[in-house]
Amino acid sequence: MLTLLAFVPTLDAIAAQIGDLPVRPPDALAVTLTLAQTVPLAVGSRWPAASLSIIGVAFMAHQALGYPQTFGSIGLYLALYAAGAHQRRFRLGLAAVWTAAYVVLVVLLLNLGSPNRVQDFAAFYLVLGVIWMTGTGMRRWRAEEAERRRLSASLATAAERARIARELHDVVTHHVTAMVIQADAAQFLVGSAPDRAGDGLAAISDTGRRALTELRHLLDVLEATGDSATADRTPTLGTISDLVEQARVSGQPVELAEHGEHGERRAQSVDVELAAYRVVQEALTNAIKHATGQPTTVTVHHHDDRLDIEVTTDGAATADLPVSGRGLNGLRARLRMLDGDLLAAPRPEGGFRVHATIPFRSDS
Repeated sequence: MLTLLAFVPTLDAIAAQIGDLPVRPPDALAVTLTLAQTVPLAVGSRWPAASLSIIGVAFMAHQALGYPQTFGSIGLYLALYAAGAHQRRFRLGLAAVWTAAYVVLVVLLLNLGSPNRVQDFAAFYLVLGVIWMTGTGMRRWRAEEAERRRLSASLATAAERARIARELHDVVTHHVTAMVIQADAAQFLVGSAPDRAGDGLAAISDTGRRALTELRHLLDVLEATGDSATADRTPTLGTISDLVEQARVSGQPVELAEHGEHGERRAQSVDVELAAYRVVQEALTNAIKHATGQPTTVTVHHHDDRLDIEVTTDGAATADLPVSGRGLNGLRARLRMLDGDLLAAPRPEGGFRVHATIPFRSDS
């Protein structure tokens, strides 16, 4: 486009002109120099130093030979900007070479009788320097923006890895703990009560299938298969009763109570439903592991703006229940992302208490 505009006579008044030497008639060389000041811009972003070199030499020759000013000389400004924005190596060397070339041009023009003063040439050089620095600023902005995107992607990747680690911990720890307890009980009953041992083995099989189902769901998420049914298989608050029943099969006496302010509970976002499920799952896993056989109560309170979940384990033999660890710390991190909170501590009257508060949010 600039090449075509360079040959529009009315635009010749808009030009980068510093020589002001007596004008000689245009000829084939003048046309060649005009083209040399515009055509190399096509590769200015790919080879900025080469583009600036060709355009700069053509501009110097055009000024020194006294050809009529041309709009194509604007190519010098564009080439300087492109060099500042895209040149990565030898930037200082390139600037130094062209500063020296400019000084040579000034001396040559003064010797050829240019009426301009040294101050005029210095002002023109400052303009060129501003254009170069503008391109440099753009290059730095692009580099900083790329670094911000890289850091953002890195943080997102780390957060996703932490989320997957929490999910794997919750799934594997809960089900494997239940299977170990059930296997120990079945082994104890093999000799004395084979029928009950068979029930224990069936419970182990059922627990294993549950574990495989949840692990397959996690793999579907990781593979990003796009299966619309994946979200339907996410554990929800409504399946807490399955956790309670599984704990009972493992020999843990568990009671479940739900309370709502306005009748039936309302469906919540996937994040809230899954977080509630994981709270109960982790609390029951710790109860089975550290307070086997102690009465445990799961209470769910449905409020207008939040969900309160409390899991308590009775008895004085629950002092070994952890107040931290990978599971509980993972739950705290999960709830913090939902603006919720998790408390886990021994009860003054004996036993252990896990209390979670999860604010409601919408999927929109």
